[in-house]
Amino acid sequence: MRPPLVTCASRTELGTPSHHPRATPKSGPVGLGDPMLGGTQTQFAAREPQLKGIVTKLFCRQGFYLQANPDGSIQGTPEDTSSFTHFNLIPVGLRVVTIQSAKLGHYVAMNAEGLLYSSPHFTAECRFKECVFENYYVLYASALYRQRRSGRAWYLGLDKEGQVMKGNRVKKTKAAAHFLPKLLEVAMYREPSLHSVPETSPSSPPAP
Repeated sequence: MRPPLVTCASRTELGTPSHHPRATPKSGPVGLGDPMLGGTQTQFAAREPQLKGIVTKLFCRQGFYLQANPDGSIQGTPEDTSSFTHFNLIPVGLRVVTIQSAKLGHYVAMNAEGLLYSSPHFTAECRFKECVFENYYVLYASALYRQRRSGRAWYLGLDKEGQVMKGNRVKKTKAAAHFLPKLLEVAMYREPSLHSVPETSPSSPPAP
């Protein structure tokens, strides 16, 4: 029997959260919120982590773990011991998450051409709709882009060689789009600050 699936949508059922070194990314200036320092309780609450997410590894049905590399590239790896496969899955909307490298602090993003890249800032291109598929794997679709005519979603996907694919070439019924989050811990996060989408988005080379 498959173990219970853990996604950000089910995070509220996971009990008391723990903390991770990357679990509280800054969300802008922090005021004097400590009542002992003259700040108000409201200010103090605003600077505290408010979002419950998970630290996880994303295992693709193709046999690879999603990995964010120091050079900014994104790919799959069969090795499950690398810390570059650890991601913060942070809820940023209803069934919408952002995928942040726990090691580097960068965000997985998809640009207007469907290409994946690593962004140092949280932008609208870093938002992904999280959906549990019928086989209990999870799909991650760009919350910003989709096919104009058909409305078909663009999905995060890895090919049989572990290379990232263009989102508009990934079908939700194929193994390339199917990911299984492997829970490492539950964590609390501050809401990331939204930045503008860059005029030219870098990308990882797509699969041929």
